[in-house]
Amino acid sequence: MQDNAFTAQDLHGKSSDRTFAGALSFARRPYSKDVSKADAVVWGIPLDTATSNRPGARFGPRGIRAASAIMDNDPQYPFGAYIFDELSVVDYGDCHLGYARQGETAQMIVEQAEAIINAPNAPYLMSLGGDHFVTGALLKAHAAKFGPLSLVQFDAHQDTWDDGGTFAVDHGAFITTAVREGWIDPGKSIQIGIRTHAPEDFGIEIIDGLTLDTMDVEAIAERIYERTGGTNVYMTFDIDCLDPAYAPGTGTPVSGGPSTATTLRLLRACKNLQVVGSDVVEVAPAYDHAEITSIAGSTIAMYMLGNLWERRRG
Repeated sequence: MQDNAFTAQDLHGKSSDRTFAGALSFARRPYSKDVSKADAVVWGIPLDTATSNRPGARFGPRGIRAASAIMDNDPQYPFGAYIFDELSVVDYGDCHLGYARQGETAQMIVEQAEAIINAPNAPYLMSLGGDHFVTGALLKAHAAKFGPLSLVQFDAHQDTWDDGGTFAVDHGAFITTAVREGWIDPGKSIQIGIRTHAPEDFGIEIIDGLTLDTMDVEAIAERIYERTGGTNVYMTFDIDCLDPAYAPGTGTPVSGGPSTATTLRLLRACKNLQVVGSDVVEVAPAYDHAEITSIAGSTIAMYMLGNLWERRRG
């Protein structure tokens, strides 16, 4: 039946939609506000009013969903299985935001995220940004449930600029807020791929872009496990962690980053991390070429769900 996003009878199985047709949910998963039978929920947060350079990440969820259509009908690589036969996933649609009420943006994200993750069956939340400000609100929601989080941040930027003592609507300051409010434990947090300088690091470990380029994937993954303890991890992936050759469609591109292939190998090497929630942010399709960045973002999101599938099945 066409348009699996709306016509699916259950949360498992493939769709019959052609890759170039049909309603564009993430990987053709059914759209639903009922998460009671879902193992995982994919949720878009189309916000880019916190950007400091090029806007456009509000269209990131749309671009990622469109690029994910090709991932539905075949077994998901490199997992060797059709993961949605066992992992029930719904696409929750997008966060409702009042663009004229910027001061309420963070709380609106927090409340809607909490409604998902605090459902009786406790589904895993995979969020699609949006600019990186949205991660601050997601950290607040997850920390309220799980306590201080071990953050694994893939990024070209530290995002530790001054927030003025408030939860500033700024994609470059949410880490400052998260440390101050106790949403993350900086002593158990690590940033991968950093290629810029910021005034603070708050004791968060950094594997910068040049260092990353000299290390093998297994050594980086080992360091991530050692730093976080492997538990209570929130993983955020800013697409500008990738070199602009692999992700031109983003607001603040920085040269010298890793390739998509290297990054996907690293995500697989981190498959046993006990990740409680994750996001992919800063995809801005207006600056993309041939959907390179949206394809990378959707693949990273799929790897996160694939790792979840493997952990759930033991």
